[in-house]
Amino acid sequence: MQNLTAPALAEWLADSSRPAPVLLDVREPWEVATANIAGCVEIPMRDIPARSEELDDEAQIVCICHHGARSANVGMFLEGRGFKNIFNLQGGIDAWSRQVDPKVPLY
Repeated sequence: MQNLTAPALAEWLADSSRPAPVLLDVREPWEVATANIAGCVEIPMRDIPARSEELDDEAQIVCICHHGARSANVGMFLEGRGFKNIFNLQGGIDAWSRQVDPKVPLY
């Protein structure tokens, strides 16, 4: 698993020459409703073991949570299941709000 900063993710998403990653938001539904990045696939961390088959194990997946700890755990879990292209958003949605999009609320 590779760590990815919020500015690096913003550059990736803006680069039309590069395939867009799957943005996997592993926070609770109330958290996603509070602050989110458009286009995320929402699967709460607790549901990942039962729902990981919904994800393409060949896709580039960026795991996102509030500060980066839950998403790192999910990333390690997915790698254990054979996923090869996993990234963890360092600092989570909080870093995204502070460094990329201040319109995304802090909580």
